[in-house]
Amino acid sequence: MTRDAITRHSPSTGSGSPDVWGIYEPDTGSVQYICACPATKKAALIDVVWNFDPKSFGTGTHSMEQVLDLARQNGLTIDWILDTHPHADHLMASAQLQKRLEVPNAIGAKVRQIAELWREIYNTPDAFDVDCDFDRLFEDGDTFRIGELDVRVMLSPGHTLGSITYVCGDAAFVHDTLMMPDAGTSRADFPGGSADELWQSIQQILNLPDDTRLYIGHDYGTDQRDEPAWEATVAQHKAQNKHVKSGTGKAAYIKTREERDATLALPDRMLAALQINLRGGRLPDAEGDGHAYLKLPVDKF
Repeated sequence: MTRDAITRHSPSTGSGSPDVWGIYEPDTGSVQYICACPATKKAALIDVVWNFDPKSFGTGTHSMEQVLDLARQNGLTIDWILDTHPHADHLMASAQLQKRLEVPNAIGAKVRQIAELWREIYNTPDAFDVDCDFDRLFEDGDTFRIGELDVRVMLSPGHTLGSITYVCGDAAFVHDTLMMPDAGTSRADFPGGSADELWQSIQQILNLPDDTRLYIGHDYGTDQRDEPAWEATVAQHKAQNKHVKSGTGKAAYIKTREERDATLALPDRMLAALQINLRGGRLPDAEGDGHAYLKLPVDKF
């Protein structure tokens, strides 16, 4: 698959519909998004990446800068920094963006429960004060606005127990639930994950109107497709998704998902990413030498 950064614009389809830009991050196969109100040029950034080298543990901001440059080029004003869940395969740029932009950052309220789970895994009982590191913790059904556009929050557990989807007009940012129709769905085997819950979340997403544009969190290509892709409609997923197309039963899906998950290795950034992302994308406090240090569990996975 191509390892180049790629940007694509999906224009508004009319009243109540946002402009969407997808910005592909090749190191982790992640897709970052800008969701903008065409009338006001107000925008939200969704799932932006803080670059991380798992060999040197060095960080960088080139993906974040690419997203901000794109917003500037299109005359957009950023009002929100949004994440769909605490990512296991990349560091979230939320805190870095907040310092730069001085606008609120947000994630789902059930991230509090994810933090409890990972405090035990890392044996850090006083870590991860989610309420301090995020300005807004969204509950299922909460609403907010991007310019003149209404956004609704849907709880979408399965990949994690606290994942959320943002529905803005005919665009839904569905993160690590679905993948492209030719790739199926996302894994559900991380701590707190559940293939059963992921099935239920996907059914809720597929109950959106058929013309809803679904924007996924990752793409790794397939044997038949090299170019990354990240947008397909509800109707396309119902007709073509290899794991959950219309006519697929719940039991068959769970069997397929769990058998596939059993073959997957942990992401190489996961044990670093979770203890940073559960701080809103912040490093632990620096120690006496001015450097931050991470705590990594041995033989727990």
